[in-house]
Amino acid sequence: MSDTLYIQTEENVEVHHPHVYLQDIAKLSCTNSKILNHLRVLPVANLDPNKAGRYVISVMDLINDIQLKEPDLDITHIGEPNFIINYQKEGTVNIVIRWCKVIFVCLATFFGAGFSIMTFNNDVDIPALFEQIYTQVTGQPTTGNTVLEISYSLGIGLGVLFFFNHFGRIKLTDDPTPMQVQMRLYEDDVNTTIIEDDSRKKE
Repeated sequence: MSDTLYIQTEENVEVHHPHVYLQDIAKLSCTNSKILNHLRVLPVANLDPNKAGRYVISVMDLINDIQLKEPDLDITHIGEPNFIINYQKEGTVNIVIRWCKVIFVCLATFFGAGFSIMTFNNDVDIPALFEQIYTQVTGQPTTGNTVLEISYSLGIGLGVLFFFNHFGRIKLTDDPTPMQVQMRLYEDDVNTTIIEDDSRKKE
């Protein structure tokens, strides 16, 4: 009875060393511990140490390399047929630049959302609507600082809080936030595009 190797790969794997081994890009499980330890250090790719970037790897190439080492081994793969190695050199990411990017995105999101809310209020003329409702209900002219304006302002803040599902490090529920969902969809689209473009280049 032959031994079985199980390989699980993610769609995008980040590495920080140009010499990539099988254990760096995949989760491995084998019925034979000796074979497993031998395959963990199987070289997969030797990248250009001075060229950070994304590299597309085919699982079939991995299986062929493994079969050359262990021809009698049964291999079961779990995951995508192609995946991306994202090579980032250690020490190349400046922490100051990273924080500047985070702050810029936060400010852009904050002021962009504020501008959108103000534009919506102007388009539907919320002040005039509140003035009309207040006058019809109370029979007196509004001062602009009534319960309608106050409750509306608090409602927008609470609505944003519940929509994004967290405040600081505190999450309201265990569900992923809309921002996390959109970022995940964006990452999936980027990975799919990179893999398809690489396949077309090879054709």
